[in-house]
Amino acid sequence: MQQQQHSENCNFTAIDNLARRVQLGLSIPTFIMGLVLNILALRVFCCFWSNQSKTSVYMISLVLADILLVFSLPLKLYSSATEVPGLLCSFIQAPYFVNTYISIFIIVCITVDRYICIKNPFEGRANQSPTWAVVICCVIWAAAWICSIPIFVFQKEEPVRCFHNMSSQMWSVPYIVSVEIFGFLIPLAVMVFCSAQTIWILLNHNTHDRREVRVIVINLVVFLVCFTPVHLGILLQCLVRQHVIVGCRVKQTISLFLQVSMTFANLNCCLDAIFYYFAAKEFYRRAQLGRVIELDTTVQMGKLAWLAFKLVCLLDM
Repeated sequence: MQQQQHSENCNFTAIDNLARRVQLGLSIPTFIMGLVLNILALRVFCCFWSNQSKTSVYMISLVLADILLVFSLPLKLYSSATEVPGLLCSFIQAPYFVNTYISIFIIVCITVDRYICIKNPFEGRANQSPTWAVVICCVIWAAAWICSIPIFVFQKEEPVRCFHNMSSQMWSVPYIVSVEIFGFLIPLAVMVFCSAQTIWILLNHNTHDRREVRVIVINLVVFLVCFTPVHLGILLQCLVRQHVIVGCRVKQTISLFLQVSMTFANLNCCLDAIFYYFAAKEFYRRAQLGRVIELDTTVQMGKLAWLAFKLVCLLDM
């Protein structure tokens, strides 16, 4: 997501070559691990399809978004190094950015849902119908794709290197400010608030496993590590495009930082496995609990039938 800015005194060739080596070094393991982990996660959720809840619907949506990102990585690497037609470039860029914001908002939904369940256990458990989660996920997916329309509208028609030659309209202040506020800062505020409140509640109730606190902290750290640098890089690059930042060395540093931070953001498709792991444990626990309850109910019904039989025998006597 960067405009190449070559001039007589400021050349970006060395910066782009270094960034490409970093991208190759991180993207190949990300592709392999992301593909394996997400296919396994999808298989796990399909196995527990009969025990679906709001959280599981969010997880499946997150898996699909991550798979979309994984399959876009080879195309990203190729199109960022070779010029491709403008329209094709739009179809390569759009899934990449759509996945980022789908992941952000679904992770926030999971965090909010967990906060509600822990703060109001009875109300939270009563509202675990997956129907609303399906509606929310559909809205998130639709909104993310609608917001990607500028990528198609403002894309240059001539062959370009994707993620390098975004149009001036894409770097306009209103557009970037909207992306920063609605796509990152508001979700970040909700994430921090809900996570902090959930941790406070758990620490003040000894009945909860302390491992849950560690999971929440890890999820928040993953969110910050994956999405904060890239949004900071986008903001700085916007300042470059608006000629607020003009120093050559600074522009080169921002260029490298943005490209590398975008690569680190790809790691979310692997780190989301933290969500999948604990969700799978929860599904397994529910399935086991369901079997225990069913067995206990059968035993209790048998005891009641035996008592009824004895009562009838006594009355006959």
